[in-house]
Amino acid sequence: MTAETLSQTILALFAERDAARVETPVLQPADPFLDMAGEDLRRRIFLTESETGEALCLRPEWTIPVCLDHIRNRADTPRRYAYMGEVFRQRREGGHEFLQAGIEDLGEPDAAAADARSVADAFALLARALPNQALSVTLGDQAVFEAVLGGFGLPRGWQRRLVRAFGAPDQLSAVLADLADPARRGLLSDGIGEQIASSDLKTIATLLESEMQAAGFSPHAGRTPEEIARRLLEKAELASFHLKPEALEALTIFLGIDVALERAVDALHAFGRGAGLDLDGALDGFARRAEAVAGFGLPQGAVRYDAAFGRPLDYYTGLVFEIAATGQPKPLAGGGRYDRLLTLLGAEAPIAGVGFSVWLDRVAALAGGERAQS
Repeated sequence: MTAETLSQTILALFAERDAARVETPVLQPADPFLDMAGEDLRRRIFLTESETGEALCLRPEWTIPVCLDHIRNRADTPRRYAYMGEVFRQRREGGHEFLQAGIEDLGEPDAAAADARSVADAFALLARALPNQALSVTLGDQAVFEAVLGGFGLPRGWQRRLVRAFGAPDQLSAVLADLADPARRGLLSDGIGEQIASSDLKTIATLLESEMQAAGFSPHAGRTPEEIARRLLEKAELASFHLKPEALEALTIFLGIDVALERAVDALHAFGRGAGLDLDGALDGFARRAEAVAGFGLPQGAVRYDAAFGRPLDYYTGLVFEIAATGQPKPLAGGGRYDRLLTLLGAEAPIAGVGFSVWLDRVAALAGGERAQS
């Protein structure tokens, strides 16, 4: 398949899916990416400044620019946007400029249906571009992961640490090791931790303000005493929390769930019963999505649920997925749900969102291999 044929194939699918193609500037405000896109992406973007000193960057991905464009134009929802164009960031396999295509689905009230459609559209795009390749979908769910963490009674600080590590196996293993062994944490010494934990926010803030004034520091420069006190209380909470061994074992069992999607709902219900957790609220939406995915008729066994699977972007809130060609180590497409992103970017009211991106250079390389073999 030539580059022109691949482009025509993608544009035809966009038209069939009623997704209007959108263009966004290559030069983007940097702050949204620095604040919301995740550490993995933040350290690989290309930064510059405007004449007025505004931080700018070359477009490192499409989701945030599409959302900003939607907010700027005050567009109605639901609405589907399609895109195809360059993104710029350092890549582990080399290179810094490559093409992506995808669809962002904004404001659809039926989240399960929109999630399933996003998975199915990404799969259809790749199946048309690579008709001789067997494709597999790996699906995760951050909302289910968070429900499990909440069910174990973990403090919010520990939950945030685990959620930030979701989808990064080495980081997640390190956080779990810290959770299992207080001696590894190194957050606060025992004496200081106990003293802080036994005080309240107002008391600690007052003491800090007095100490700062005595040392000649203005309490209004940098972080306020209240902000420092809040952070110290969080550290004390993290340092003093002890997760029961049986709960840690159950969390490890959960992260080991990896089954075909048609078996995932039963597997999660069985886990919840065994761990003594009520996951019904989180699993209602999961079950509706699984049923909706099945309705698109993807090949039997092509979609798996991996409880430990996540993607390295901070704005995801629920579904996350990647699609790969069988036997190939790098994904060809990835996406997920980001219901909080548009509000954080400045939307006046919450707007649900889900979408996917396809790495066209990887698709083209495989398509070239198919031609060579034919």
